[in-house]
Amino acid sequence: MADYLHEIRDPIHVFIRHDDHERAVLNSPEFQRLRHVHQLALTYLVYPGATHKRFEHSLGVMELAARVFDVVTMPEHVTDDIRACLPEIAQPDVKAYWRHVLRMAALCHDIGHLPFSHAAEKQLLPQGWDHERFTREIISSPSMNAIWHDMTPPLRAEDVIKLAIGPKKATDLDFTDWETILSEIIVGDAFGVDRMDYLLRDSYHAGVAYGKFDHYRLIDTLRILPSPESDEADNSTEPVLGIEEGGIQSAEALMLARYFMYSQVYCHPVRRIYDIHLMDFLKEWLPQGSFSTDLREHLTLTDNQINAALLDADSSKEKSGHIHARRIIRREHFKLVYQRNPNDIKVNPEAGEAIYQRLSNEFGQENFRHDRYSQHSGSPDFPVRQRDGRIVSSLLLSNTLNHLPIVSVDYVFAERGVYPSAQKKIHDHLSEMIKPTKEGTQ
Repeated sequence: MADYLHEIRDPIHVFIRHDDHERAVLNSPEFQRLRHVHQLALTYLVYPGATHKRFEHSLGVMELAARVFDVVTMPEHVTDDIRACLPEIAQPDVKAYWRHVLRMAALCHDIGHLPFSHAAEKQLLPQGWDHERFTREIISSPSMNAIWHDMTPPLRAEDVIKLAIGPKKATDLDFTDWETILSEIIVGDAFGVDRMDYLLRDSYHAGVAYGKFDHYRLIDTLRILPSPESDEADNSTEPVLGIEEGGIQSAEALMLARYFMYSQVYCHPVRRIYDIHLMDFLKEWLPQGSFSTDLREHLTLTDNQINAALLDADSSKEKSGHIHARRIIRREHFKLVYQRNPNDIKVNPEAGEAIYQRLSNEFGQENFRHDRYSQHSGSPDFPVRQRDGRIVSSLLLSNTLNHLPIVSVDYVFAERGVYPSAQKKIHDHLSEMIKPTKEGTQ
């Protein structure tokens, strides 16, 4: 076990302890940049306390990743069948190496984030680029490679990359079962500590209670178990993160926390429209209307430069992106004029799009924005070891997880000057506006 000579106070985890090697990463310009990238973009314009950054979130993910690793690799928590398919777990030197890699990967998992995090990532990067690709580029860069080589023992950049972004994003890399499990600790759909930390941290800073859950109990009951889809016929075991039955309520609370944070905070309509205004501004302010994929340029750009640009653009109508900057700086954001309604969906599944098109045609497309978001899936399926030793699917055991709602929003926003007219139009002609036609929604 490493000697942690340094500690950082943290509002979520109290102390985050780290060694000299980890401090070298913390002190690197690549990581220090995260002090200037907001975790939740412009959410602080709605929840004033949500000014926290990717820097402290990354520290929290490192702290939780080590806790999970120590729990799931305890000899008394590992069964013979798991030990047989994961021989690394019984080799002290190998285990120590990968624990170090895991902490570094957790620390660096968000190191490639764009300014304001996810606010405009999909729309303002070329196809094939996202923050995970930047993360990969940074971890394997010459300056970071020098840090990995100076460690004892030296770390392989590819190992850090694998655990930081996982097999879904690093599709060109071959993952062993052991590497897949360790990446799951960080970015897994069920028990990834990235999610655990951002729910706890975002909830704390936003001043809401929705993101809280008993992460202590949850982590203490995590185990590496055979996947519910393991093939008993040929005795094959696919190891995945699962949980002891005594932690099922904590797992339910985690999934509910995610649902409530998305429905109440992340998908708050005013938060969403600020993201849209920011994206509109960046399209006009950035050269060629998109972020550069040059790593040197990427590392010089943070929220600070964009905030300064917003203030500058607001000061004069002649500045690029003036109108969008004004909407953000002076809180003149578009107002929510329509949101998803189950009765409307019965008539037309594309009701929001239909209303957006009708309003745009009548009052001008520049006066409206349409925003849709739907979670890809509900609760993930993970194994649960019951008290009698049998392993069952979480979705078979838990009614709560099996019926967890999926967050889906469909918003239409209107410029303040046309908002009253648009609102009246919807009120007076809703049935006509959402009525499907042979051509589609119009």
